[in-house]
Amino acid sequence: MTGGAAGAPLIPPDAARTVDLHTHSTASDGAASPGELAARAAAAGLVAIALTDHDTVDGVTAARTAGAAIGIEVIAGIELSASEGDQEVHLLGLHLSSIAPIAAKLDELRLARSRRAETIVGVLRAAGIPVTLEAVLVEAGTGAIGRPHVARALIAGGWVRDQREAFERYLGAGRPANVAKQRLSVSEAIAMVHAAGGVAVVAHPGRDGTRERLEALQAAGVDGVEVRHPSHSAEDVARLGALAAHLGLLPSGGSDWHGATEGPRVLGALKVPAAWAALQAERAHKYRSPDGGVWNSANGSRS
Repeated sequence: MTGGAAGAPLIPPDAARTVDLHTHSTASDGAASPGELAARAAAAGLVAIALTDHDTVDGVTAARTAGAAIGIEVIAGIELSASEGDQEVHLLGLHLSSIAPIAAKLDELRLARSRRAETIVGVLRAAGIPVTLEAVLVEAGTGAIGRPHVARALIAGGWVRDQREAFERYLGAGRPANVAKQRLSVSEAIAMVHAAGGVAVVAHPGRDGTRERLEALQAAGVDGVEVRHPSHSAEDVARLGALAAHLGLLPSGGSDWHGATEGPRVLGALKVPAAWAALQAERAHKYRSPDGGVWNSANGSRS
């Protein structure tokens, strides 16, 4: 299984057909449910989309089921937040053939975040602030728990006026309730994507996508770079496209759709060629078992 389930439409490697390889649903912070996203993709005239919710694959199955029913291929994907020194790097995992390995690792990280929240609450309570873990969980809802949720609980309890005060007094660097979080390194994120049978793509690098940086990430195992993104200038797009071709990195692109109804972040607005998705699916084959299947852009079949 590559971009779509058995029997689902295949991605045609026709340059006139377009895809969107960076979208979000309500499984993370998007405005539409996974099923609604597939319907919107059909209405936009796309042949395929990649669902790349932040640090979760929870919406993939529903999106693919909905897509298969209406003729839209939904590529299983994810957007991972990783760390490179003090810098945060976003990586897209695309064409995941199995979401189970990556889901298991994400569960470990969610558990670590929950334990961190418990520790932060314990430190605050020891300092005389009777905030509760339950209050923090209410603020987090279904999202991954972080310091902003603790800050909101402090605000709701009346112990601080706003987020700024919460971080300056308790949660920021060097403050008493600043507890280090378990970080996902870039190499770990890439390994997670490969273990799930997908390709790892540097998301929206913009001006930071220099040759030196892309070469370093390529050495770490990155397969591609997001060339087309709403935050990229025309100069960025031209430069990143040339670097991708020179370095042998797979090109990618997408609207980073969260719900926009106008402008460059509208679903499908960047006119990403379907051929790019086909090339990615071919590369993903190297990370899969012999029976994993792959889209063959040369003869238009899945083998």
